[in-house]
Amino acid sequence: MGVSVARIRVLVVDDHRIFAESLAAALAAEPDVDVSAAGSGPAALRCLDRSVAESRRYDVMLVDADLGTVPGPGAGAVGQLAVAKAVPDHPEGFVDGISLVAGVRSAQPAVRTVVLAEKDDPHRAALALQAGASGWVAKDCSLQRLLAVIRGVLRDETHLPPALLTGVLRELTAARKHRTESEQLVESLTPREREVLRCMVAGLGRKAVAERLFLSPHTVRTHMQNVLGKLGVHSTLAAVALARRAGVGPAEPAGQPLAGDVVERGGQLA
Repeated sequence: MGVSVARIRVLVVDDHRIFAESLAAALAAEPDVDVSAAGSGPAALRCLDRSVAESRRYDVMLVDADLGTVPGPGAGAVGQLAVAKAVPDHPEGFVDGISLVAGVRSAQPAVRTVVLAEKDDPHRAALALQAGASGWVAKDCSLQRLLAVIRGVLRDETHLPPALLTGVLRELTAARKHRTESEQLVESLTPREREVLRCMVAGLGRKAVAERLFLSPHTVRTHMQNVLGKLGVHSTLAAVALARRAGVGPAEPAGQPLAGDVVERGGQLA
C-alpha cells in the first residue's frame, strides 16, 4: 500500500479567464496539488465559503493584483468582510485584489495568499503584505518558481522578488510612521466621538448614526464636525481613510455593543 501524499488545495483568482485556466491546468499537473479557478472576486468568495461548508478549505489563494470587483449580494460572508477590511488607499470601499486578500485574511487566516502581479511595484507590494499576503510574485515567473513560493508560504515564509525588498521596506517604514500619527489623532477623540467615527467607517449617514447612538441629528452633526476638526481633515472620506490607517474598525451591526477601544493594534506589519 502506497503512502498517501498530503495535497495542497490552491484557488487561482484572476479575471483574465485564459490566464486563470491555463495556470490552473499547469498547477493541476503536479501530483500533490488540487486547484480551482475563479474569474472574479465574488466567484472566489463563493468558493471560499463553500470550502468551509464542505470542510475542504483551501491552503493557498493566488490573487491577481489588478483584480477589480465589488462583491455583489451573492458574495457571501467573506465578501462582506473584504469590503469592511478594504485597504486604506481605497476608502470608498472599492475591493481590488489586495483588499480581497485583507478580507480573506480576516475571515480565514489559515489560507495563505500570494499576489500575482504584471509588474514590480514596491508601494502595492507593501500594501499586499500589510493586508496579509505572504508573497508577491511576477506573473511571468516560471512554474517551478511559483510552486516553490506556494510550498514556501505554507511553511510560513514570506516571498518577495529581491529587487523589491528595499523599496518595500521603505514603504512599510513610512506606513508605520503614518499609522502612528493617525493613532495619536484618533486617541485625541472623546469616547463618544470615537463611536461616531466607527459609524462613519461603517458607512452610516448622519440619520443612521443618530438612530444607532440614540442621539439627535443635530448632536451627531456637531460630533462629526468635532471629529473632522480634531483629525485635521475636511471630509468624511478623508476621516475614514485616516481612521483605517489607525486601525479603526467599523461599528458592529445594530444590536451588538460598541467596543470601548476602537484602535486595533494587532499583528499587521504597520
